[in-house]
Amino acid sequence: MKTKIWITTVIACITAAFIGGCKDENVEMVGVCPVVVSTTPANLAINVPLEQVIAVTFNAAMNPATIGPNAFDLSSPGASGGRQKSSVAGVLTYDAATFTMKFTPDQKLEANTTYSGKVHTSVKDMMGNALQVDYTWTFSTNASVSPTVTATSPTNNATGTLVNQVVNANFSMPMDASTIDGTTFTVTQGTNSIPGVVTFDAATAKASFTPNASLSANTVYTGTITTGAKNESGSPLLNNYVWTFTTGAIAAPTVTSTDPSNMATNVAANKVITAVFNEAMDAATITATSFTLKIGTTAVAGVVSYSGTTATFTPSANLLSGNTYTATITTAAKNISGISLASDKVWSFSTVASLGPVAVNLKSVARFGIIAGTGVSNNAGFSEIRNLDVGISPGVRSSITGFPPAIIVNGAMFASDDIAPPGVPAMLIQAKQDLTDAYLFAEGATSPAPATVAGDLGGQTLAPGIYKSTSTLLVQSGDLTLDAQGDPNAVWIFQIASDFTTVGGAGGNVILSGGAQAKNVFWQVGSSATIGDFTTFKGNVLALTSITMNSGAVAAGRMLARNGSVVMTNTNIIEKP
Repeated sequence: MKTKIWITTVIACITAAFIGGCKDENVEMVGVCPVVVSTTPANLAINVPLEQVIAVTFNAAMNPATIGPNAFDLSSPGASGGRQKSSVAGVLTYDAATFTMKFTPDQKLEANTTYSGKVHTSVKDMMGNALQVDYTWTFSTNASVSPTVTATSPTNNATGTLVNQVVNANFSMPMDASTIDGTTFTVTQGTNSIPGVVTFDAATAKASFTPNASLSANTVYTGTITTGAKNESGSPLLNNYVWTFTTGAIAAPTVTSTDPSNMATNVAANKVITAVFNEAMDAATITATSFTLKIGTTAVAGVVSYSGTTATFTPSANLLSGNTYTATITTAAKNISGISLASDKVWSFSTVASLGPVAVNLKSVARFGIIAGTGVSNNAGFSEIRNLDVGISPGVRSSITGFPPAIIVNGAMFASDDIAPPGVPAMLIQAKQDLTDAYLFAEGATSPAPATVAGDLGGQTLAPGIYKSTSTLLVQSGDLTLDAQGDPNAVWIFQIASDFTTVGGAGGNVILSGGAQAKNVFWQVGSSATIGDFTTFKGNVLALTSITMNSGAVAAGRMLARNGSVVMTNTNIIEKP
């Protein structure tokens, strides 16, 4: 529906402009009439939050004076009467910086309801051109904005609960962690509050209450989550959630210590992870399923073993530097009597910093294999840009030449004068700004202290670090090898005050060794860069002016020119590092 309306609107605008401009009963102006380019929620969106603010974005600056009570209404199809009777009451505002009109309902929307939004033709742009047809779209709200407790451990009315049980409660949606604390999550025995520590795991929406001491045996306890607990939108539980459980006389095994300890830093990349229990465990339950190590959500391969009271996880390869890891021993781990841990044991630690400097953050410009200011050309041959985009700004699409025969594989081309899809010019401006920021960061990097280089780097092997040249720099008399020394996150930044040239051919290539990755190599060039004939090149070139790839040169990296052009001479390849 939204697509059909948009097409109709555009046709109406084009037609109006062709015969003399957008039409209004009081004004006749020559120009392109305004259109709606996006809405929040989108057309046919479902599960929209009940507290949703409605937003409508136009393609041009609108006249705020025309955005009044008759400019927009929101209604549910089931309402009776005319437009005013069916309208949802609210406040309409306009953000001139983003061309966006916002409608904030006075009350939360109804649950499980379909709403219709309508922008009326009374809205006009700053030239007096009116929206040519009413813009209408629909969306549906979700069942409830209020969070709920979906599960607890122990469950309600559970018996035989372990006396060292950690009490858990899972929520139906992400929660505001600041509202999950010792006042909103309590455990009591009769009228007596049990001292303990409350934590919240945002990834699983699970709250945990860890008693300061073991609970009493054969005793009834009550867990309570109050309405002070709120979701990320600020909506509370509708009612206090209360459940009870009864302890038995048995304590569960526990993990008494870990290596690395929780929140440890500067952990060696070759670290073996261990956990010590307070009693002998069933070795058959200490496996790669019950003892895991992850980086983010990605499991780390390794071998699990058990001896005495110690479980060991030996990673299959060195850990990555500069990262945080999370180790977990689950309740599948049992003692020799078959009693499980009362709750998962989870701890985190951080590895040593990466060799070399902090990596340059390319942000949004990382999507581009080529970006330029004035021109992008492929002079001859079947050049390829693989798994990356090509962009130009402030240059226009007519300044991109030689495509085809050059092709972009799994990527797209963007120019500052593109009108579709919406937002391309702004996206390119942001990408160029991110390139400028990255360039300045690389140029100003000082830790570790830069090593001075000059002339020709050919035939040398360089460890991770910052290398500074006060003039031009060459890779000519042989290949330049960048050795990561076993650290795949190692970083190189080359600060080159003037031009940078590789000769290529029999020498002049950039070679990676010791686990080095091209994505972590940055060439900040104060003037222009030339990648020589048949050079095999690695890294991201951030040039102030222009970049030229000579015949047959190939690169795993990016050619990012701030002000000038990027030229591919003949049959060049750029692939994502």
